[in-house]
Amino acid sequence: MPRRTVILFAAAVCGMALALALITVMVVGARDRAGTAGAGAAGTSYVAASEDQPRVGGPFTLTDQNGRPVTEAMLEGRWSLVFFGFTFCPDYCPTTLAMLEATRRELGDQGKDLQFVFITVDPGRDGPAEMKAYLDSEGFPPGVVGLTGTPEQIAAAAKAYAVVYEKVGEGEAYTMNHSLAIWLMGPDGRSRASLNHQQGPEAAARMIRTVRARG
Repeated sequence: MPRRTVILFAAAVCGMALALALITVMVVGARDRAGTAGAGAAGTSYVAASEDQPRVGGPFTLTDQNGRPVTEAMLEGRWSLVFFGFTFCPDYCPTTLAMLEATRRELGDQGKDLQFVFITVDPGRDGPAEMKAYLDSEGFPPGVVGLTGTPEQIAAAAKAYAVVYEKVGEGEAYTMNHSLAIWLMGPDGRSRASLNHQQGPEAAARMIRTVRARG
């Protein structure tokens, strides 16, 4: 192959490689930005800047495990961790409850007033009595508020917290897929951060301390 042809061929290959590299950078950057924007819904950790709080939370009307009606007013005046799941969940929900209790212990005095709120995405099976029996199970954190409601009420609450869920399977053995975010809500009822059960109690406690220090 003549030297000029070889040079031109090499230049073309380099040009294609550079173009592919630029495209890869653009795609990865876009994917990362999308991941950050949807971090709460996906269950990854996310801390909002004070001037740009994530638009999560809002009005809801549900029923707690003791059969009492509650609204979003239950979040006012204290820090809360809100997450969605269901009592037939084989892994994520028990793991999350255990992680939250370990996080509360890690926080020490700051964890004493931290409220845990567990909202079911399976109202067909999770009535107040079922929620109470589940949350009273040995090994789960004491004082967790379990919330249920009609399918319409659950759907409205899930939408307010950017949670998606779906029924998978038929018959009694069906399960529920759902978002994994754990939302840290401030005393004003506004969301401050999104945690996830894979962080572990030490990392979660550090994030909560940082966020609470900002107010």
